Amino acid sequence: MASTPDILKTIISRKKIEISEGKKIISLEDMIDKSKSGLPARGFYKALRDRSELKKNAIIAEIKKASPSRGVLREDFNPVNIAKSYESAGATCLSILTDKDFFKGNNQYLIDARASVSIPVIRKEFIIDPYQVYEARAINADCILLIAACLGDSQLKDLSQLATSLSMDVLIEVHDLEELKRTIKLNLPMIGINNRDLRTFDVSLQTTIDLLSEINSDTLVITESGILSREDVELMRGKGIYGYLVGEAFMRQPNPGKALQEIFA
Repeated sequence: MASTPDILKTIISRKKIEISEGKKIISLEDMIDKSKSGLPARGFYKALRDRSELKKNAIIAEIKKASPSRGVLREDFNPVNIAKSYESAGATCLSILTDKDFFKGNNQYLIDARASVSIPVIRKEFIIDPYQVYEARAINADCILLIAACLGDSQLKDLSQLATSLSMDVLIEVHDLEELKRTIKLNLPMIGINNRDLRTFDVSLQTTIDLLSEINSDTLVITESGILSREDVELMRGKGIYGYLVGEAFMRQPNPGKALQEIFA
C-alpha cells in the first residue's frame, strides 16, 4: 500500500522472504494439518468483553523482548515467568511477539507461555499471508493481530474470515481515520487503536479519543501504546474505554506483574 510507513514496508519485505522460507520447511498443506491439531482456542474476545461490560479493566499484557525503535527492552527475558507474573497480577489476556528479526520474538515463546497460564493469547505478528494464520492456530494462538496499515481491504477480509473459521478471534489494529473506516466495514466485534504514529513514533492518547466517535458503541475498543500511568488509565475510563494493550511500560520493570498492578490498581 502506498501509504504504508517505511518501517512497515521493510518488515513486510522481510516477512515475505520468511514465509517463503517457512513453506520450504513446512508446506502449506502440512501447516493446515498442524492447525487442525492445535489445542482448543480460548475465548480472547469474550474474556475482554466480559471484563469491559462490568466496567473493569480488560488488560492485554504484552510479552516482547525488543522493538525496532527502542532496541532490547529486557535482557533477562523469560516468557514463561513473565506470563505467570502477568496472570497472577490480573491480566485478562496476553500478547506475545513472534517476529524474529525486528522484535527478537519466537513462536516457541507463545507456545511455552500459553502452556503456563490459563488466559487467552494473541499472536502479535505481521500477518500478510494465510500461511501465517494457519501457523498461528498450529502454535495454539487464540487470536491474531491484523495491521490495517500493511494490508489491503481484500486481505483484511480474507485473513479475518480465515482466522474466524479456525476458531480464532481477530484484533485489527488501526492508526488513523482512514484505516478505521476500512476496518469498520468488516463488522468485527473489536478494534485496536494504536496511539503510536508509525512514521514519527510519537505517541498520543488523543488518537484513541479522536477516533471513538466513529465506532459503534457495541464494538469493543482496545487502546494500544502510551498507557504509562494510573492517570492514563483514568483518562481512558472516563471515555468509556476499558480495554488496554500494554507492553513496554511493563517490560522495562524488574517485576512486570507488579508494574501492571501499580498502573491498573
